[in-house]
Amino acid sequence: MAAALWSLVLLGALCGLGRAMSREEKSKLRNQVVEMFDHAYQNYMDHAYPADELMPLTCRGRVRGLEPSRGDVDDALGKFSLTLIDTLDTLVLLNKTTEFDVAVRRVLTDVRLDNDIVVSVFETNIRVLGGLLGGHSMAVMLRDGGQHMQWYQDELLHMAKDLGLRLLPAFNTSSGLPYPRVNLKFGVRGPETRTGIETDTCTACAGTMILEFAALSRFTGDPVFEAHARRALDFLWEKRQRHSNLVGTTINIHSGEWVRRDSGVGAGIDSYYEYLLKAYILLGDDLFLQRFNIHYASIMKYISQPPLLLDVHIHKPLLPARTWMDALLAFFPGLQVLKGDIRPAIETHEMLYQVTKKHNFLPEAFTTDFRVHWAQHPLRPEFAESTYFLYKATGDPYYLEAGRTILDNLNRFARVPCGFAAMKDVRTGSHEDRMDSFFLAEMFKYLFLLFADAEDLTFDVEDYIFTTEAHLLPLSLSTAPHSSSIPSNRTSKEELDDSNFDWTCPNTRLLFPDPAFPRKLRDPIRSAVDKSCPRPPPYREPGMGHPPLRAQDFMANNPEHLELLRRMGVSLIHLKDGRVQLVQHATQAVSAVAAEDGVRFMQEMMELSSQQQKEQLPPRAIQIVSHPFFGRVVLTAGPAQFGLDLSKSSTGVRGFATVAEPYSGCSEITNAEYVRGHIALLQRGQCMFAEKARHIQKAGAIGGIVIDDNEGSSSDTAPLFQMAGDGRSTDDIPMPLLFLFYKEGNILLEALKEYREVEVLLSDKARDRGVDEPGTEEDCLTEATTPTSFEPIGQSQASTSEPDQLTQSQQDVSSVEQDTSPAEEAQLLEDEDEEEDDGEDDGEDEDDGDGEDDGDAASPGEDGTDAHLAPPRGERDSEDREEPAGDSDSGGQQVDELLADWREDLEAFQQMEKDEL
Repeated sequence: MAAALWSLVLLGALCGLGRAMSREEKSKLRNQVVEMFDHAYQNYMDHAYPADELMPLTCRGRVRGLEPSRGDVDDALGKFSLTLIDTLDTLVLLNKTTEFDVAVRRVLTDVRLDNDIVVSVFETNIRVLGGLLGGHSMAVMLRDGGQHMQWYQDELLHMAKDLGLRLLPAFNTSSGLPYPRVNLKFGVRGPETRTGIETDTCTACAGTMILEFAALSRFTGDPVFEAHARRALDFLWEKRQRHSNLVGTTINIHSGEWVRRDSGVGAGIDSYYEYLLKAYILLGDDLFLQRFNIHYASIMKYISQPPLLLDVHIHKPLLPARTWMDALLAFFPGLQVLKGDIRPAIETHEMLYQVTKKHNFLPEAFTTDFRVHWAQHPLRPEFAESTYFLYKATGDPYYLEAGRTILDNLNRFARVPCGFAAMKDVRTGSHEDRMDSFFLAEMFKYLFLLFADAEDLTFDVEDYIFTTEAHLLPLSLSTAPHSSSIPSNRTSKEELDDSNFDWTCPNTRLLFPDPAFPRKLRDPIRSAVDKSCPRPPPYREPGMGHPPLRAQDFMANNPEHLELLRRMGVSLIHLKDGRVQLVQHATQAVSAVAAEDGVRFMQEMMELSSQQQKEQLPPRAIQIVSHPFFGRVVLTAGPAQFGLDLSKSSTGVRGFATVAEPYSGCSEITNAEYVRGHIALLQRGQCMFAEKARHIQKAGAIGGIVIDDNEGSSSDTAPLFQMAGDGRSTDDIPMPLLFLFYKEGNILLEALKEYREVEVLLSDKARDRGVDEPGTEEDCLTEATTPTSFEPIGQSQASTSEPDQLTQSQQDVSSVEQDTSPAEEAQLLEDEDEEEDDGEDDGEDEDDGDGEDDGDAASPGEDGTDAHLAPPRGERDSEDREEPAGDSDSGGQQVDELLADWREDLEAFQQMEKDEL
């Protein structure tokens, strides 16, 4: 039945929808996919192997411990040639059997799995164990074909079992949920492991083991792996919230208590749902489908707001948990195709497609009105995955065009001489020195299959299931010998009321009697995103005669708004320095519903503060446009408070780079004949930034780039700098000056050393090989979504403003002190000599740019929730903030729980990569 379900799901509609793509066009695009894969794979093998990943900007391998730590992201790296293992079955799918043979031999010869290194259990399972099992499946298929891999004797399977045994110690918990990390050599117990002290893991991390572990058990005949994965799934099922049938994002692996109770289909939970359905397809156990159906009903009831998918709280599922979505939920339309629920899959995919067309890539997070919330894009494949599944389900050539868009954007914006670089900021087009292994493992599989016909494949892909990392496991495993004694926490029939769900997939002809039906679903969504970046209707609380006040609409001098705040238990306090403080006491609200509205209003204040702080200072871009880069390398740069504002320049400043002498730029330039008409490179330190600018400007430079002198600094690991003036007027500096960290600056200096003549473009965002992009979509890229800005202060939710500055609902107000900016985006620096070893302090004003503000931690106050409204930049004094003492508040337990729920979401996105890369 599992195989039949899989085949039925992937039957394309017999009727064509829209303009058909010719076989020649599909063939051309398919060949383009192969060429792009070759470019990425060969550069990894030439410049990075045997390292885990390629650093495409510096053309070298990323070796853990030799590069600056990126935190939890590096837990995927285990010194086991990650990218090569992750790519094995991609080579076979792309008909590269010779390269596959060579790659398998290299894995067997070079890769060690007993390294003394702490790795993510989740990432190692889906990437390395999954890669070994997918490679084994392909090797067996080729060997049985009689032409290739005749020498193969299950060596990859032996390695997979070795790795599985090294992961098993992580499951040694009372709950059966695995520790998030394990030492490949020493396990989780003992001081030499340097792990085993964690208490929390994400739901996806614990619930995304069953496919790989069950496959390992059935390949080897050892039931221990499948048993542990099933036990973890059983525990998560038991801990679901019984009223909503939803699961939280983070759980305590010992007690089973939910640490984060927000629930969605994106980061931290996504592949848990995916593996329930796919475990049924692969293993044929009805239990998994029954559980998935129950979860899916709740997702569609509470989380799905077509075309949006918004997180809610598991205990209060009618209460939205945030106003933005993360990019990982882009897999969900593909999962809905497997479920057979095509209509919402079409709607959500269309929303994602339009956001992609707005920003070239899916931002790592975006708001409900489709603006950038977090601008990074690490070349994630989930949108391509859903595009492929929707094309297979509908046969609509519209999805072939969506695939063409993905290809074009990768080539135009992410391709660099040494591979493909992740986008550091989709608004500027700047790059990050990163090409994750999943890019080769997943992206090229789905794109190749999208444009491939049956005769282009050497095997029937419908005989396999895709894991979450797109590794191929054969459906024949459902009949493989396995222990019938594997314990399973069977669910009672009372809990399994899934009578509303079909157990077979629908006929697409019945779904779409009118070939234009999918287009009719897509057009309103396209219009909504394209025309005005609209917000969804305000949330209406049941029983309320009017929608509650939203933070983005609040005006401090509007009597009607003040009355609404009073009803929600929120009061305004006017401070002596002109600021307005908002304080919320739940017990002063007119009702429990109004109190919940007040908590939501205060939460929105903080979310909007965080968003505006990030939006108010977007980074600038330095694009290398000369041969052989041709605009493909884009470096993230920080702006100055003075000089040309590149965000207001349609063309930017373009010129050849040259190193100024003296390099510090702190005295008259001695090589003025070379600097004249060029963009001067300078080193940070010894004098003020404005002084450097004046010296190179006097020498005739058309722009300047200051390179950090702190060896090892990088925009990947440090917040961006904004360079400050020198305390006097800088109107005499009309040229632009940008700041590069050491790592990015070194890329430019190395290019200059190798090619001598290096032309760069200084701009607000990267241009497409010198072609200016239209600016008609700017409003949807960076427009602030609220009239005011809010900044948490102390143990309060806070920001400040003059009351009369809040009278216009569309007025943007800065949320930072006159001489500081948020740590997440930028700090204003005065470029005095900041060497730590000299200990000198000449007394001039300066900001060390450490990005820390001791008063800005957002945490619940003991006597209520409060917020300050922020005054405009330049009108706020820099004295310490004054906070009145609040009255003791003993609000009801219901509101306290709600407040705790909202607090948890404050750090939700910062923890996203900890939950799942």
